[in-house]
Amino acid sequence: MSDYTIKNLKEIEDAAPGFGLSPNLEARFGRKPLGCEQGGVGYERIAANFRVPFGHKHAHQEEVYVLVNGSGRMKLEDDIVDVQQWDAIRVAAGTTRNFEAGPDGAELVVFGAGDSGDGETFPGWWSD
Repeated sequence: MSDYTIKNLKEIEDAAPGFGLSPNLEARFGRKPLGCEQGGVGYERIAANFRVPFGHKHAHQEEVYVLVNGSGRMKLEDDIVDVQQWDAIRVAAGTTRNFEAGPDGAELVVFGAGDSGDGETFPGWWSD
């Protein structure tokens, strides 16, 4: 017998309204709905020129961000890098990161491993 789960990421509940980040951010986290034991996946849609208002890092898990539509910039510790469609960005555990969408907005699929409870957030971490 096969063991698998199929979920449409766009049909998973949007967590952003619960954090007061809608409509500039849409965030759908698939780890629990998919029943993942070793990893996770999420979908984020970020409005044009919107910067996520907090940085975050994970103590143990690395993440891979795949920009599937649009463009933007990521701040990774002290570095700010431009990213474009189909760029994949691996972020190591312990690295603080944040995302800012370009003029056409951005859509990302994010892959992680391990327990999502190892994260720490930093409000206002990326300021000009």
